[in-house]
Amino acid sequence: MFLKWLTRQMHSSQKQQETLMSVLNTFQKSTDFSMYEHQTSEVPYKIMFFSTLVDPDRLHKDVLPYINKYITDGLEILKDKIPVEEISITSDVKDIKNKVLQGYILVQLLADKNKCMLIEASVNFERDVGMPEVEFTVTGPQESFIESLDTNINLIRKRLPLPNLQIKEVEVGKITKTRVALLFIEGIADEENVKTMMQRLEDIEFDQILDSTMINQMVSDSTFSIFPQYVNTERPDRVSGALTEGKVVVLSDNSPEAFFGPTTLIEFFSSLEDYYLPWHIASFVRILRFFAVTFSILAAPVYIAVITFHYELIPKDLLATIIASRSNIPFPPIIEALFLEFTIELLREAGARLPTKVGQTIGIVGGIVIGQASVEAGLTSNILLIIVALSALASFTTPVYQMGNTIRIIRFPIMIFAAFLGGVGIVICLLFTAAHLIRLTSLGRPYLEPVYPLRLRDWKDAFFRLPFTFFSSRPVMMRPKDTKRFNATRVKRTKDIDE
Repeated sequence: MFLKWLTRQMHSSQKQQETLMSVLNTFQKSTDFSMYEHQTSEVPYKIMFFSTLVDPDRLHKDVLPYINKYITDGLEILKDKIPVEEISITSDVKDIKNKVLQGYILVQLLADKNKCMLIEASVNFERDVGMPEVEFTVTGPQESFIESLDTNINLIRKRLPLPNLQIKEVEVGKITKTRVALLFIEGIADEENVKTMMQRLEDIEFDQILDSTMINQMVSDSTFSIFPQYVNTERPDRVSGALTEGKVVVLSDNSPEAFFGPTTLIEFFSSLEDYYLPWHIASFVRILRFFAVTFSILAAPVYIAVITFHYELIPKDLLATIIASRSNIPFPPIIEALFLEFTIELLREAGARLPTKVGQTIGIVGGIVIGQASVEAGLTSNILLIIVALSALASFTTPVYQMGNTIRIIRFPIMIFAAFLGGVGIVICLLFTAAHLIRLTSLGRPYLEPVYPLRLRDWKDAFFRLPFTFFSSRPVMMRPKDTKRFNATRVKRTKDIDE
């Protein structure tokens, strides 16, 4: 029995050595893989690393001098002498392969090729923390995430110096092996939300993860829905606020954005500036934003339905103006509306893809020239041009970019239904949309909360924002363990004493 066990161990060791040799042979096929063999030393050894991943200053100052001096004492003694924090001695081939690909230096004794020393010496190139590009606000912090996961976590911990802020990492992507971090505050976040999100992250089966937006799509409750089910953000302050409410946050390495949930439809129309401004102004701006989104979706379909089927709804004073503007137009309202909408979308897409200065010029000049030329050519009417332009302008009021894309798309089917069925078609589309939103969930939570199901306690921060004195409890939808933010009774009593 002992001989069989010894033979099995010898075969296992030989197989492991062959596997390590095959990995190193694969590395050597790449021109940026460096391997130096020192035969003149009393203890011959090899040093291997990827030159594009290793910091040359650390290699020549903190690693090589100590290796040449203490290599004769063995790897265990050498490990204590090198002034580098992350050093390990292992024979695990998988660990060796992953660490070398992350910028570690591999040291191998020729007399014992099973054990290897891995020394962390990676070089990181990252941009500085800058201003938000998408979620810009006039007031409030002006910091945004970058492509470094550790830096992004630092920006969050700086705002939330809590021992209960927990971070769980998972590796996603068979090829990219992207580091993904799940953040939550223990004692506030619901454990069910944490377990559900972690399970979805671990169940992702995909070869490459290039950005957190890809993960967002893969862990959504309904991947076929056009409505985003998690809020994407580039702002650390928004993530910090979401964590204190009991939400869970997902960060990905090499991505300047995070996303969090569970969330509601109303949350996509709230901006961080709503909390940095007085509640009167913030409420007015938020209501204006809801009105703008409704106008952006329904303005063109209502125009098509009224002109095609319900012209009796037009006031007599306005009817003559509309007839005069459409007298020379050979197309039905749906054709001219689609023409203008597609023109606006082309200008928007071209402005986003071109360099910043050129894109702004194309958007402004192109819109004026094409709009004026289409009216003079008799392709569209002046009134519809104004409606489409205002609709496009209103769609930009959405604070979250993903919801803005949704609004851009959903008005097209409503326009088509309005062209064939008039006002009935608009109602049918709205009913289908409402039914879909009622069934939709975000991390298993109702998407239309606090409207459906009706939760009056959460209306303090829904269509309008009340003063902070009303925010004594966290949102009911989050089901937080700690529901209280502060003692409202004590705050009121203190304020009365001060007065």
